[in-house]
Parts: sequence; C-alpha cells; structure tokens
Amino acid sequence: MYSNASDLNRGFHKQKQPEYKCLLSSQGLDDIFQRCGDFETREILFGLEEKIRLQVCWLDGVVSGTAVTEDIIRPLTQLSRSRNVTNEQQCLELILLGAAYNYSAKQRETMDQVVDDLTHGHCAVILDGIGQAVCFEVRSSNTRSISEPTLEKSLKGAKDAFVETLRINTSLVRRRICSPKLKLIESSVGRKSHTRVAVMFVDGVADPATVEELARRLDGLDVDALLATGTLEEYIVDAPLSPLPQLLHTERPDRFAMQLMAGRVGLLVDGLPIGLMLPASLADFMQVTGDSCNHYLVATFLTILRYVSFLLAIFLPAMYVAVAMYHQEMIPTRLLLSIIEAKRDVPFSTALEIIGMIIAFELLQEAGLRLPNPIGDTISIIGALIVGQSAVEARVVSPIAIIVVATSSIACYTLPSQDLGAVVRLARLALVVAAAAAGLFGVGLLLCLFLLHLASLDSFGVNYTAPMTDGQPFPLLRLLIRLPKPMNKYRDPKLNTPDKRRQK
Repeated sequence: MYSNASDLNRGFHKQKQPEYKCLLSSQGLDDIFQRCGDFETREILFGLEEKIRLQVCWLDGVVSGTAVTEDIIRPLTQLSRSRNVTNEQQCLELILLGAAYNYSAKQRETMDQVVDDLTHGHCAVILDGIGQAVCFEVRSSNTRSISEPTLEKSLKGAKDAFVETLRINTSLVRRRICSPKLKLIESSVGRKSHTRVAVMFVDGVADPATVEELARRLDGLDVDALLATGTLEEYIVDAPLSPLPQLLHTERPDRFAMQLMAGRVGLLVDGLPIGLMLPASLADFMQVTGDSCNHYLVATFLTILRYVSFLLAIFLPAMYVAVAMYHQEMIPTRLLLSIIEAKRDVPFSTALEIIGMIIAFELLQEAGLRLPNPIGDTISIIGALIVGQSAVEARVVSPIAIIVVATSSIACYTLPSQDLGAVVRLARLALVVAAAAAGLFGVGLLLCLFLLHLASLDSFGVNYTAPMTDGQPFPLLRLLIRLPKPMNKYRDPKLNTPDKRRQK
C-alpha cells in the first residue's frame, strides 16, 4: 500500500513505452503533425540576433493566440534578452528563469512529452541544437461558462455546475475544500485520445485502500479513447455486467465536495461535465444533496417517501397483474366489481394492457428527451392527454390500467438517480412478465433472484446493500432517519475512513 500521496502519484503514472521514439526536434514535430491543418510553427530569432534560432509550435484553436504573441514570442524577440547569451544551453536556462511571460514553464527532453503538452493547450519552444524544449501553458479561454445545474435542481444550495474543462472543475472543488489535505492526482487515459483524468480525495479521510485500488484499475485501463462516462465506468466497477449503477454521478460541485468530506474518492474527466464518486451502495442513490439543507424531520420524511416511491415503481404494476389474473380473492368486492365493469369491453388481457401502457410511457419519455424542448413538451401533452383519453373512450385500455402505470411512472420520477430509475423501469417490466406467467409466485421468485444479485455486489470493498448488511447496529434506522447535525458526529462506518469523527 502507498504510504503517502506522493508514492500514490508515482504509482498512478505507470511506465509506458514511448510512442514517438525519434529525437526531439522541430522537424520531428512536423512529421508527427503532418496533415494537421491546425498545427502551427514559427521560427524566431532569440533577441532578434542571428546567433540562436528558436522554433515556436502550437495547435491553433487549442491555445490563445494573444497569449502566444504577447507572453512568448514578444519577450523572446526583445534585444535585451540576448545579452551575454552565446549558445542554446544558456538560452534554455534564461527562458526557464523568466525570459517568457508565463506562469508555467516546463522543460521537456522527449518527443512524447512535447506532443502531450501540445495537444493539451501548451505552446512549445524548441531548441534543435541541444534537443530540448520548453512548454508554456496557454490554453484557449473559449470554454463554456459555469451555469446552473440542469439535472440536479438546487433549492437552498449552490447554483454552479461542472463544465467540460477539467481545471475549472477542480477549481470549483478547491473553492469548497480550502485545505492542502485535498489531494489531486492526474493521469492520461486512452492510447489515442490521451484524456486527462483527475482522482481527488481528502488525505486522512478517504480509505487509502480505496484510493490505491482505483489507481490500480485506472492503470490497467487500456482503451483507444475515453470520451464518455460509460467507457470509464464499465472498466473500473466490480460488476460491469450488472445493470445496477455502481458509481455516484453528480453535476454539482457542492455535492462532490460533500462526498469527498464523507470519505469517498472522486473522479473527474476532462471533457465531461460530471463527477464520479465511489464507493457507492444502493442507499446512496436514494439520497439528495437537499436533505442536508432541510430540517432533519423533513429530510427523514422525504427519505421515507422516496423509498415508498421506489417500491411502488417496481411492484405496483406486477402486483396488479398478479392479483387481477390469478388472485382475485384478494381484491375487495366493490373494487373487484369496479375493475370488472371497467374491463368489460376491453378486448385485451390485463397483462397485455399493462405491458402496452408501460411501453407507451417509455416511448413518450424517449420522445420528450430526444426532441427539442418546445416539441418535446407538446408531444408529452398530446400523448398523455389526447391519446390516453382517446384510448380509454375507444375501450382499447381500461382506466384502472392507466392509473396503475401512471402512478408507477410518477413514483419512478421521484428517484434522485436517473441510472437507478432506468434499472427500476427494466425491473418493473420483468416483474410484470413474471406476474403474467405465474402470479405472485413468479413475482416472489424474481424478487428472490434480484435480492440474491444485490447481495452479491460490492463496490470497492463496500457491500452494495449497506447499511442493511454492514454489521452495524440499527441498520433500518440509519437507512431512513437523518439525525440532527449536532448528533451526527461520525462518518458512515461502511466507508472505513481513518478519521471516524466529522465533529467533536
């Protein structure tokens, strides 16, 4: 196990075979970036004297042209810079000491390092005579500005959200955890894309074994490109074949920071406006950031309501199909007569009605997501009101079937995690099919298989069903009840944090 953050940093950057084995030179860069229309190179004279020639290289659009001109080319061509400089080694030392107006100056000796810097927003000054280069960070500022979160609405919390730029995202977290104990370890993932990935954790709070295991899995990730969260998630989770989500997702830096202080490890990817957090259990997907802003009684009530909605979303259609088809004796007489009256002229069976309505709701939801906002809202209104009412009047479906499926769908929309909601919709359809095949016996059998699968899952050493299975006392109370902040002195025991206490 790594003893400190620096040891972990060295372990995180695994040794790779050099991709470009040619010597560092401007001609070698021209060969590597041939047929790249955005690759720019310019020869300048150091101090406008013929003694030393420098090659300045950059990728147009990735860097700021103004910064390249004012901070690098202009100072390097001033006559006063070349006094007492007779060779390229002295020129290199002078550039590193501040001959260029840039906060970041990195000496590079290999072609791999220069190519990686160029593709990540640096400008390289090449000294061909000694095979050395100095790279300056001059990234373009043409990025999306920080805006409000769109998926995770904030009522009392912060109004900023992650963007597609890694360094902006890390700064948003730094503003909330102003401590050197917040560690940030970066690496590149993807043989072709070289996407920057940042692992963030609070030293002394996060479990070192979890950080080490995440670094090991990232080191073993061998893909061409990392352009989506699914590419990363399916390679680092414990059970990639399981449909259940195993990493927490958020677009809110305040929630990301809260989870880091709770003892979790965060993961940010350049180009993705989403933060990933681990380890995670099923109970973590039922929590929202707003619970920490509400009174503990309100937060507890909303938590219980979400679990009731979770059960309704999964079991309500299946229970209706099973009882209506196989166990009519369980239905009160007056309700049974009402159901019989509503289904008297409907030509389809109960199971076919429910399955058809579930598929119809999924189609409406997919149409609302893919179409532009005005058209998507119109489609939802037309589908939910006009088509649904027409189907009932035409005796195609019964009103009770629409009520059951609509209630289940509304309950599903109350779940905080969209990934968990997608799994609930799949499980709901599977349970309806089992109920149609064998009634409550089919529902019970499928439920047992589902619970067995849940019990077999782990997330970086944490039981997926925790706190119900972590061996700690009062698991049901810890699952549903949020204690007042002054009484909540300890961090979640399932995370195995070295610092157990969050307050005195």
